[in-house]
Amino acid sequence: MGMDFSTLRTLINRYCAGEENCVDTRTVYIGHKQPPPGTEAFIQQRFPDNRIVSSKYTFWNFIPKNMFEQFRRVANFYFLIIFLVQLIIDTPTSPITSGLPLFFVIIVTAIKQGYEDWLRHKADNSVNKCPVHVVEHGKVVRKQSRKLRVGDVVFVEEDEVFPCDLILLSSSRDDGTCYVTTASLDGESSHKTYHAVQDTKAYKTEEEVNCIHATIDCEQPQPDLYKFRGNINIYMGSEPVSRSLASQNLLLRGATLKNTQYIYGVAIYTGMETKMALNYQSKSQKRSAVEKSMNAYLVVYLCILISKAIINTAMKYVWQADPNRDEPFYNGKTETERQRHVLIRAFTDFLAFMVLFNYIIPVSMYVTVEMQKFLGSYFIMWDDEMFDEELRERAVVNTSDLNEELGQVEYVFTDKTGTLTENNMEFIECCVDGNVYVPHVICNGQVMPGASGIDMIDTSPGPDAREREELFFRALCLCHTVQVKEEETVDGIKHGIHQGKSSSFYISSSPDEVALVEGMKRLGFTYLRLKDGHMEILNREDEIERFELLEVLTFDSVRRRMSVIVRSSKGELFLFCKGADSSIFPRVISGKVEQVKARVERNAVEGLRTLCVAYRPLSTEQYEQVCHLLTRAKLEFQDQDKLVAEAYDLIERDLILLGATAVEDRLQEKAADTIESLHKAGMKVWVLTGDKMETAVATCYASKLFRRSTQILELTTKRTEEQSLHDVLFELSRTVLRHYGAMPRDTSSGLSGEYTDYGLIIDGATLSAVMRPSQEDSNSGNYKEIFLEICRNCSAVLCCRMAPLQKAQIVKMIKASKEHPITLAIGDGANDVSMILEAHVGIGIMGKEGRQAVRNSDYAIPKFKHLKKMLLVHGHYYYIRISELVQYFFYKNVCFIFPQFLYQFFCGFSQQPLYDTAYLTLYNISFTSLPILLYSLMEQHINMEILKKEPSLYRDIAKNSLLTWPIFIYWTVLGVYDAIVMFFGAYFLFDNTTFTSNGQLMTTNTQMMFGNWTFGTLVFTVLVFTVTFKLALDTHYWTWINHFVIWGSLVFFVVFSLLWGGIIWPFLNYQRMYYVFMQMLSSGPAWLSIILLITASLLPDVVKKVFLRSLWPTTTEQIQNADKLYKGHLSEFTPLAVLHPPPKVDSHQRGSENQRKALNPRSCVTLFLFFSLWRKDVESIPPLLAPPPPISPSPSTVPFCSSFAIPPLIHLSTHREAEQRCCFDLLIWTSINQSLVAATVEILLAALH
Repeated sequence: MGMDFSTLRTLINRYCAGEENCVDTRTVYIGHKQPPPGTEAFIQQRFPDNRIVSSKYTFWNFIPKNMFEQFRRVANFYFLIIFLVQLIIDTPTSPITSGLPLFFVIIVTAIKQGYEDWLRHKADNSVNKCPVHVVEHGKVVRKQSRKLRVGDVVFVEEDEVFPCDLILLSSSRDDGTCYVTTASLDGESSHKTYHAVQDTKAYKTEEEVNCIHATIDCEQPQPDLYKFRGNINIYMGSEPVSRSLASQNLLLRGATLKNTQYIYGVAIYTGMETKMALNYQSKSQKRSAVEKSMNAYLVVYLCILISKAIINTAMKYVWQADPNRDEPFYNGKTETERQRHVLIRAFTDFLAFMVLFNYIIPVSMYVTVEMQKFLGSYFIMWDDEMFDEELRERAVVNTSDLNEELGQVEYVFTDKTGTLTENNMEFIECCVDGNVYVPHVICNGQVMPGASGIDMIDTSPGPDAREREELFFRALCLCHTVQVKEEETVDGIKHGIHQGKSSSFYISSSPDEVALVEGMKRLGFTYLRLKDGHMEILNREDEIERFELLEVLTFDSVRRRMSVIVRSSKGELFLFCKGADSSIFPRVISGKVEQVKARVERNAVEGLRTLCVAYRPLSTEQYEQVCHLLTRAKLEFQDQDKLVAEAYDLIERDLILLGATAVEDRLQEKAADTIESLHKAGMKVWVLTGDKMETAVATCYASKLFRRSTQILELTTKRTEEQSLHDVLFELSRTVLRHYGAMPRDTSSGLSGEYTDYGLIIDGATLSAVMRPSQEDSNSGNYKEIFLEICRNCSAVLCCRMAPLQKAQIVKMIKASKEHPITLAIGDGANDVSMILEAHVGIGIMGKEGRQAVRNSDYAIPKFKHLKKMLLVHGHYYYIRISELVQYFFYKNVCFIFPQFLYQFFCGFSQQPLYDTAYLTLYNISFTSLPILLYSLMEQHINMEILKKEPSLYRDIAKNSLLTWPIFIYWTVLGVYDAIVMFFGAYFLFDNTTFTSNGQLMTTNTQMMFGNWTFGTLVFTVLVFTVTFKLALDTHYWTWINHFVIWGSLVFFVVFSLLWGGIIWPFLNYQRMYYVFMQMLSSGPAWLSIILLITASLLPDVVKKVFLRSLWPTTTEQIQNADKLYKGHLSEFTPLAVLHPPPKVDSHQRGSENQRKALNPRSCVTLFLFFSLWRKDVESIPPLLAPPPPISPSPSTVPFCSSFAIPPLIHLSTHREAEQRCCFDLLIWTSINQSLVAATVEILLAALH
């Protein structure tokens, strides 16, 4: 009866809920076979299935979860409360007025978000139901991917994607290796080599694999793609054989099998526990900065609303304190309601006032915003400039809620491979002892046809150079890890066979190596294959040379070089080495170093990736020493990496320099121009890549992220091994702050010569150390804050060797910094999904690495170059439009409801509405909604060509500058002013009344029927016309649709009012508006009063705009003025830099003292007279305030521009110079006209005074 308590403890730990996550390891039974007797007891563990879930809702939780998220919005929650209040108590307005718009918003938003999540469910199902092959009972069976379980043996064929994380058991290759591309995981499309378990690699068939009896003990799932530890216990006899497992044995979900017919692997991590899934961020609701501003404004208006209700409630009881005043009869209060406790009555009145004034909170604004975002997103999808002919794809909008956020981006985080680059390496040239070789142009010292534009250092190698030249070519054909694929089969069609001969395809873990081997092939030396440990080369004489491959000293980022040791057919031993110039030159003892170094530097300046090649002849004794060093290092388990590195360092010495190569990593079209434009727009660009540092740095230089003048700061593992992380961080911090002080550096300073440009490079391992919480040791300090300070003062940052989750951590860290900047992440692979989901705005590239990024992004574009227009044009327009929409809605609702507040002081605080119910309901729905909706869809305050040409205009709207508190207060004050003018203007018209002969009460001033509905209708008429004219004054881009909607909405109001008051409607139980509107319009003084009140309401805003535009125009206003003079052709030939305003001296002062002096009226007149005398044809001086004639860039502009009286000073040699002179002419006229307007205003003010 003895019980094994350890077994019981294991059972309890594994079956108790939540306990498994606390265990460090898991045991996987291959093929679900029980271990033999005498070993650990078989315990069937429960692991998740292989389903991937990227959706947010399920069928059961959609309604409660979506309702919760929607009612988190302040406005939605507020209107829900108001609706419930209207249902519970007797209020002045119907519950329909609040409930109907609210439910419309909720339903429309729910349908939109439900549809988007349905698309995600659809994408998940297509992945989860794809077929996979599993070995069961010695046969390969087919099942759906979601039904895979941990322990299943999976059969994968070439070009298939691994359905889960697998341990490689065997492959079709004899050596048990397979080749894999992990582009969708880490962005590297190169082929990587993985190794099968040594004791199972001989099992080639499903029957043999089914006989494997083994268990795997490995760590619990964790997101690091590059780390894995475990061991496999194989039961082959009495004692199990144990082998260690590492990352080279682990095939990750999402990777693709290449150049290998098939593999067998056992599933160890499935579904949401795979490394790819663990690197996904959970989806969260993204909210734009504009929406946050709207919520803040709503809170302010809610406070105003409560204040109004409290004031009116208090004033009502002060009013009714007089015994002669009581509740008005028309409120219909019963005696029971009159006798209630005073606190209950006061609370009921407070709620009634809340309902009466609730229209100050614009619920229709949310409807309009939703419609604007949804309809506005189609402008991106319809943009022909963002259509890619090659892919036949257009831009896609997955989430329209963030359109305006595209105009607020401050940080851009981009992937490298497939996003900035096309991942196509092209061999450009090589240099051997100073002789330049360009394929098909210069070869063996002979200049080929079409080579006239090629720069050559020396193209006449002597007899001795011929031998070194061939040695150089052989070195590049041998020093690599390239594999050869004789033919390629795609969809059953064999490719690679040309004229009956099989041509080779090169694949490698590094695209550089493929480019170099292909370059040698074009220069006459062809690498054929690696067969039986021998590398074969076809030389220029079509002779096959065989070299025995003895050792490969693999590349690593610390050494930055790789080497091979080979034996020729003659028995000669060579060490061939290639690597970065900084790692080769110090180890060279002979060769033409200066000539090669000059060429390397020249190629580096041109943005080419350079490698140096050297060799060392070895004797038999030296080779035996090398073998001894390497064998001893590889047998050590402790510090094995360190010992191998020391051995490599001893071997790679005393080299003889042969030459150098230049390879171009082809960028995507206009990628460099896009990054440069983003820099000019004030955005900081970070490159986050899983690629090697050297590759990434070269791409950064080619894409102009780093310039040649940029001083590179390194925060890498290599440096932190030499110094402590603490010392390195503080040293870098002192370096950047020495130039910029403690203040963060402006993003544009890197473009000027006044400051030193800094670029930071950091790798994944160092970033992990920086992000790790600070230890108790006081010396550790707050590394994250220091790191952020360094980054803030760098013009660009490169993060290499990043795991997908680290990319998201970087974005999250910047989001959480004290400035809280708006971030954008862009990428094309599954490895970019985490940062795309984490950033405020996520953009997917429709690249070659699958559609995971596109599916999980907010927006998708075909190429990186389309990001420029998406941000600088669409983002700019969206933000301008929605900013005006939000401010205008608050403004027109203040104008609408403040007269209602004032009216209570004249009706005994009886909660009597000023406006008719129809006007209350239709004001925001029909009378004023369409004009602002159309404005928010079509407004273009600046021509889009100018926005693309001048990225700096993006800075004018940065940091939510159009929705700041001062601007919000201005719009609110303007609304209050307009409301006061409307109310009291109408009130004074109704001041004197008299009775007519038939007993009607008429106003003396306007001869209108006196009554509250007439008074309210007059105020409402002025209100509708005023807010509509206000929007018309703010519109810069007029089309026939604008005219139709703006003037049509006013016509609709008039027609509706005539019909509403001109017909007795049978379905109404009251006819209080009958004949009111027609009788009002029959009065001539009423027409004049309406015109005067509209003018008085709009006048302050117009005067303010005229003064500010004339005296202190912004850059945008200057461009608008100039564009009008050029009749929309400003972007074609105007140097916009001359339009930029001088830097501000005081943030509270629009103009400096010098500017005010420059606008002195006397100076204006003097400048005008001088300009008039400057022209030959003085008699034909144009009118004082008239603009010059329209000019187009044609030869006809030359006579006009060359009519100045000073030809020797400015020689107009070309039409371009003539056009620029015409620009100057127009700008002079513009400034004179503006100055004369200011002078005229000053004279008029003086006269009035």
